[in-house]
Amino acid sequence: MRESWRWFGPNDPVSLDEIRQTGATDIVSALHHIPIGDAWPIEAIREHKALIEAGNNTDSQMHWTVVESIPVHDDIKLAAPGHEQYIENWITTLNNLAAQGIKTICYNFMPVIDWTRTDLKYKLPNGVYALRFDQDRFAAFDLFILERENAKDDYSADELKRAETSFKSMTEDDIAQLTRTIIAGLPGKMTDAYTLDDFRKALARYADVDHDVLRSNLFSFLGQVLPHAESSGIELAIHPDDPPWDMFGLPRIICTPKDLDVLFGQLPSPANGMTLCVGTYGSRPDNDLPQMALDYGPRIHFAHLRGVSRDADEPRSFYEANHLQSDIDMVGVIRHLLGNERALKREIFIRPDHGHQMMADINKTANPGYSAIGRMKGLAEVRGVIKAISAIDG
Repeated sequence: MRESWRWFGPNDPVSLDEIRQTGATDIVSALHHIPIGDAWPIEAIREHKALIEAGNNTDSQMHWTVVESIPVHDDIKLAAPGHEQYIENWITTLNNLAAQGIKTICYNFMPVIDWTRTDLKYKLPNGVYALRFDQDRFAAFDLFILERENAKDDYSADELKRAETSFKSMTEDDIAQLTRTIIAGLPGKMTDAYTLDDFRKALARYADVDHDVLRSNLFSFLGQVLPHAESSGIELAIHPDDPPWDMFGLPRIICTPKDLDVLFGQLPSPANGMTLCVGTYGSRPDNDLPQMALDYGPRIHFAHLRGVSRDADEPRSFYEANHLQSDIDMVGVIRHLLGNERALKREIFIRPDHGHQMMADINKTANPGYSAIGRMKGLAEVRGVIKAISAIDG
């Protein structure tokens, strides 16, 4: 396995020198400063790559090998008039990355919003801070802060009551913080930040888009992109919708093995692959992660290794747990990924994901989920599992 680490560019609080100290050899990065929908110029890609690899002449080797992510403009997801230009720009970016030897591309097809949490510093009993998604707080935002039209139709009577209780317990500061957390943008998000009014307008654009329409638009997009990926030797790795269920009345279409079977059945190109985000898929108790790691071996081009602990009384609520102490059998996942590598005679890129904010990092500025020490702890744990399984299984 190729140990990788996500880096958000020169403004990332975790420096490249610090990443090198973790032992990671591969960098997962993107050109976040380029507006969504624009093509990434080859000069900008070359400069970013040179920045990452500048220390390789004197220090241990570290290379930019994975992109996370090339954003897909909402006009593509809507097949809106003029979206063809955005697809052309995406293809240009793909070709420019391939020309620089960067050929593993993570992307997603989530409408309007990207990964969503309700708490960015949820304190656990041992004093560390984790990311959390609380279904009642989310519903309270949807119903009583955003006041989305017809939102009540998406919730049961009990859910409505719990959401109202949650909302009434919030202070003005709580409401402002929750709003910022959900719609004002997170590091690494592939969508723009919104005001409440802008967010309502963005949602309204999808009023007539159901699962079938969105899936058809994904297939149309990939139908144009995949031939270029194949000719350039690029592996596309779609990331699941996070959390993996419908939100704000928006359809989400990459949530379960059934969704993946439809995608790969429709577009069987070997370039059409997936990111096995263990924590995202594991947010649903009906997703069997070790089985998915086994079943989709040739399609798994990238893996995010993190775990979640779901609430017993509301399984849609979860916090991001230690990498090896969660509701997910991480050892089983890693064992199957290693078996896939042996069978296919190829390595895949893995990275620790969403580490806890802990120890000296608690009082430091950090991108939510991407502090240094928590991710290094996760990488060390995963590395230990890999070494142990490799020694046992050969």
